[in-house]
Amino acid sequence: MEASRLLLRRAFGPSSRDSLSFKRPGLRNQSTSNPADNPNFTSIVDNPPTLVRSGRKHSLLGLTLLAAIPVTAFALGCWQVKRLEWKTNLIAKYEHRLQREPLPLPPHVDPTALDEFDYRIVTAKGRYCHDREMLLGPRLRDGDNGYLVITPLKRKDGSTILVCRGWIPKEKAQQSARPEGLPQGEVQVMGLLRAPWKKNMFTPANKPDEGSWYFPDVKQMADHAHAQPIWVEEVMSPDLLEGYRRIDKGIPIGRPAEVNLRNNHTQYIFTWFSLSLATSVMLFMVMKQSRGGNTRVRRNVNW
Repeated sequence: MEASRLLLRRAFGPSSRDSLSFKRPGLRNQSTSNPADNPNFTSIVDNPPTLVRSGRKHSLLGLTLLAAIPVTAFALGCWQVKRLEWKTNLIAKYEHRLQREPLPLPPHVDPTALDEFDYRIVTAKGRYCHDREMLLGPRLRDGDNGYLVITPLKRKDGSTILVCRGWIPKEKAQQSARPEGLPQGEVQVMGLLRAPWKKNMFTPANKPDEGSWYFPDVKQMADHAHAQPIWVEEVMSPDLLEGYRRIDKGIPIGRPAEVNLRNNHTQYIFTWFSLSLATSVMLFMVMKQSRGGNTRVRRNVNW
């Protein structure tokens, strides 16, 4: 036993309890001293935390642009209200003209006065010049491709006008395929005195020398057909069976006597005012966030 004690002393040193210090791994030495006794000690009272704003500050330019959106949308909505009133009055004026008795077309019509007779039903007698016929298109009708037949009408007084006789299917484009659609002798036409639609940026240019007409340029077509620049759209209201018969025979189907102006201004009013309201709410929320902002506690770096 004594020999074992001697070996332990040689291996580990003195066996006194004060000289041996056993430490458990993972534990810190805990000091029993008071931190306030340290002269370099500072407390939270000496360096309190501060409240700081977090988030991004909005630029003046961005707020200005955001504020311009609801103002502009509201102005466009007010403009559409005026446009709706104008279009409603215009349609009412044209519908009133449709209710009037048909007007015999005078021998010579002043083209500058056509606006006063737009959508006025007129009648004219004469003979069709089928050798100067023009096909305008392609045009769709109930999903079927075809053309509008434009035929000069030579009247007894010697003047010639352009008559839009109506639509025929594409397979009836050749005159030999529609002999019943080429009336001979004197005919009486009832139609609307109209200013036809204008071309848009996607419509190709007419090619009179090739017989290709994509939009009704009345002046150009009148010069080509040696006629007055007067455009009359033949009106009719065939029933279903009569419509099928005309399509099968290649007889042009005229348009109904009604005003077909588009009036979508109510939808535009709803769109612009809704956009103005939505962007106004967005602007209010952004301004509210800019004034208040989010705050957080930031610890003092010296504490």
